[in-house]
Amino acid sequence: MLDMKPTCETCGTALAPGDPAMICSYECTFCVSCADSSGNQCPNCKGELRARPRRATEQSA
Repeated sequence: MLDMKPTCETCGTALAPGDPAMICSYECTFCVSCADSSGNQCPNCKGELRARPRRATEQSA
């Protein structure tokens, strides 16, 4: 199962499961602003950052 990390690894911004966020194949997690600043390249592994999928919540399920 995908690890939905609760904060951006660069700036510490809180990221709820339904919030837009970017991840790499190792599940490093970043807010959209930090991902844009890094050219959508993970600063940890240098892999591509992609949009993190959103999970349905009980309200939207």
